[in-house]
Amino acid sequence: MSRRIRDLDESDVRIRPNRRGSRPRTKIRPSHDDAIPAFVTAVDRGRWRTVVGSGTAGEHVVTAMRARELGRTPIVPGDVVGLVGDTSGTEGSLARIVKVHERSSFLRRSADDDDPTERPLVANADLMVIVTALADPEPRGGMIDRCLVAAWVAGIDALLCLTKSDLRDPADFLAQYAPLGVEHVVTKLDAEGDVVGVEELDAHLHGRTSVLIGHSGVGKSTLLNALVPGADRATGHVNDVTGRGRHTSSSALALRLPDQSGWVIDTPGVRSFGLGHVSPEELLEAFADLAPLAEECPRGCTHAADAPDCALDAAVEEGRAGSAGPERLASYRRLDEALRRNDPWEA
Repeated sequence: MSRRIRDLDESDVRIRPNRRGSRPRTKIRPSHDDAIPAFVTAVDRGRWRTVVGSGTAGEHVVTAMRARELGRTPIVPGDVVGLVGDTSGTEGSLARIVKVHERSSFLRRSADDDDPTERPLVANADLMVIVTALADPEPRGGMIDRCLVAAWVAGIDALLCLTKSDLRDPADFLAQYAPLGVEHVVTKLDAEGDVVGVEELDAHLHGRTSVLIGHSGVGKSTLLNALVPGADRATGHVNDVTGRGRHTSSSALALRLPDQSGWVIDTPGVRSFGLGHVSPEELLEAFADLAPLAEECPRGCTHAADAPDCALDAAVEEGRAGSAGPERLASYRRLDEALRRNDPWEA
């Protein structure tokens, strides 16, 4: 240190202020007791579309951003949040989301079974409508099994909606799921392009918050346009070469049923529905037709194909798992093997 600096009095030394010095150092955050509740209907590039005063004369749409204090807390369609700031909903206004209310359910998936990263889909849904076409594209039982597992883990009821029944009789396909007691509806398009069976589907959605899940091209957007006239969800086609549909919905969107009796949330068509967030124990419990039979297994049985004395094999051979037993057992074992590879306790 130079002599000049040593001779200076402390009062003469000027300290450059810290550019962060004006920020509060306390971890105590405001309670936001005055936050206005709102229902999230859509998410788009860091902005959330919400409805304030749902079902009242003062109902209006408010665009909001996430408050910094929420960090990376996921906020998805179906969430009920607290808003502060400009909640007028006027053009160009922007409120802040400062809290996420407690959820009754939270549906999520991962990209693959061995991917531990969760991808939140919707919150507070109480019914999952699993939409699958009977043909064009071909139905995939594995996708349905995965959705049923995800619904069971999230505590959501499931409804199987079979579309395009004008192309194939649904009887054989439904026989596979009869032992599970899963409710179902069957729809098709008539000569005028109207959806036959939409009234039965609408009856299941009455008074509930429902989410539509399914592959691209199975007809989710067509169903939604029939359920909510004016929704104008784009409809696509199935590729003749790959047998897969084109993504026509790019983001999840919550729409209210015309009689205001409930909400239906459309989700983008998915190529896969990973269960990386599900434990092997939860998986077995979700296969309601196999779980009771597994109680006959010896203690510590993994229920894998090479597990010695696994009671599931004998039960399926004896027909005690229903007509779809072999396919269901194979589906369970494929999922279980993938989940155990991803389970750190199994490593």
